[in-house]
Amino acid sequence: KFEFNPKDGIDNPALSLTEDTDAEGVGEPRFYLLSKGSTETFGFCLHEELGCQGHIIRQVKFGGLAQRRGLQDGDRLLQVNGLFVDHMDHHRVVQKIKASGNQVLLAVLDSNSYEAHKALGTDLSQMLPADIRPRLCHITRDKSGFGFSVSGPEGMKGTFQLSVQQDGPAERAGVPPGSWLVELNGASVQSYSYAQLTRKLKQSGSKVTLLVASSAVEEFYRLRGLRVTAALADTSWLPFKVRELRMVKGPAGYGFLLKEDDCSSGATGQFLWDVDAGLPAEQAGMKEGDRLLAVNGESIEGLDHQQTVLRIRARDDQVTLLVIDPAGDEFYQSVGFGDP
Repeated sequence: KFEFNPKDGIDNPALSLTEDTDAEGVGEPRFYLLSKGSTETFGFCLHEELGCQGHIIRQVKFGGLAQRRGLQDGDRLLQVNGLFVDHMDHHRVVQKIKASGNQVLLAVLDSNSYEAHKALGTDLSQMLPADIRPRLCHITRDKSGFGFSVSGPEGMKGTFQLSVQQDGPAERAGVPPGSWLVELNGASVQSYSYAQLTRKLKQSGSKVTLLVASSAVEEFYRLRGLRVTAALADTSWLPFKVRELRMVKGPAGYGFLLKEDDCSSGATGQFLWDVDAGLPAEQAGMKEGDRLLAVNGESIEGLDHQQTVLRIRARDDQVTLLVIDPAGDEFYQSVGFGDP
């Protein structure tokens, strides 16, 4: 079992939707967007139980975040941040939730409905929308501009739809045609007038970062009363990528030094320095100044330097590190995304 208890967070309210079951008592998936503060836990455990299928919600803490939003003991977890997980190894599902940090979007099915669908051989993945993630897109202007135009209802603030030029910078950056603009350079556009948005775009210079939701994604969130946030975004279109470094310790060790320092956001982070030529760290692709995000698939968010070192040493002769270079780290912090 695993109790979800991220140590740090943002104090946003959690939003949820409970959908009615049909007349035959077979329910539909329910979606919960849980956001927690720094002193809260998510308030539930995830179990794998002998003789039971699926990833089971257990020990829902009375008065806790999960219980307040409607999660029930025995619910089966189907999706984490839009990713279908029913078929996954239990440990991997735990890692997915831990890696999502302080905000997570869960899709669950009540236990009776889950067992009924399993008995019928239902493909549970077909009960869920295929793509419910907004996109974070980084656009570099060319001689014709950013490659998109903005329209919105006259006199209405914060409602902006994008028309995308074919094969232009916006399309190449992953902006779906007809998508809705949610954030510009890490700031919500909800209170912007058209004139304010235009001014902000001009002030962006040659590069701009947009959080956008396709019409289908926007409808999914709107109908369920959920708020689109960057924490749930698909970042695969961004030019800044995290890297996974797999290392086996050599006779002289891994060949790097871990130092604690301040991030560009002001928070404390763990950084990789003194990468020795020819040793496992360099061979795995480690670069001077990389920031460490996770060790062996588990986020180090909230860990101090000594705890991080112990995590790295937990396996005698091998370790897998998730890192990001300084440029990528600065980018994610600048748009308010936190850790990628």
